[in-house]
Amino acid sequence: MGITVTEAAARQIRRALDKRGSGVGLRLAVKTSGCSGYAYAMEFADELQPEDTRFDSAGVSLIVDAMSLPLLDGTQLDFVREGLNEGFKFLNPNATASCGCGESFAV
Repeated sequence: MGITVTEAAARQIRRALDKRGSGVGLRLAVKTSGCSGYAYAMEFADELQPEDTRFDSAGVSLIVDAMSLPLLDGTQLDFVREGLNEGFKFLNPNATASCGCGESFAV
C-alpha cells in the first residue's frame, strides 16, 4: 500500500526542509507511548538506514523504519487547520482506537 501525503502536508514538509537546508525527507515512526498504546513520531531524516523504506508522494520523501511500517502502511499524512490550531494529522487505516487528545492510537 504505502504511505502518502496530501498536498497541504507536502507544502509544509517542503517548507521545513528548505528552511532547515538539508535532509532526504521526513522520518515517520511509531513508538510505544500514550494512553492508547502507540504514538506517532516525526523527525527529519538526513540519511537512509538499511532497514528503512522510502515513499515518494506529492514531491516529498517519507522514510519509515521496518518496525513502524506494518503500523503505518496505508496511512495518509495531512496538514490541517482547525480553528486556531494547525498541525499534521495521521489518517491511519490500521488504528482501531485513539485517545481523546489524538496523540496516541491502538491497533
